[in-house]
Amino acid sequence: MVTVLICENCRDETGSDARPRAGEHLAEDAIRAASGTNVRIEKVECLGNCKRRLSAAMVRPGSWSYVFGELTINSGADLVAGAELFAGSTDGLIPWRGRPDSLKRGLISRIPPLNPLKELK
Repeated sequence: MVTVLICENCRDETGSDARPRAGEHLAEDAIRAASGTNVRIEKVECLGNCKRRLSAAMVRPGSWSYVFGELTINSGADLVAGAELFAGSTDGLIPWRGRPDSLKRGLISRIPPLNPLKELK
């Protein structure tokens, strides 16, 4: 299963403190888009990616993790589509082909999976 973590405190491009914040709108959009899928959406306090605005991360046990920024309040369907590609991958990576453009442009980082059995050198 893939989990999408969405920063609910992200502000819009104006930096407004008004509630609900843009991140909350994105999270609700993703929750609607994930209805009927195996994608889990979780709201988180902060992803520390404020300069790149609306942010989300994607995690899957034993796989790479991803952080995205520069999303919009309507990017929920893109996040779910990317998560479904990720869930179906055999190499633990989100395939580039078929990935929504917002997840190509907005890629911040890709983090390798932890391997607790690997010897530290």
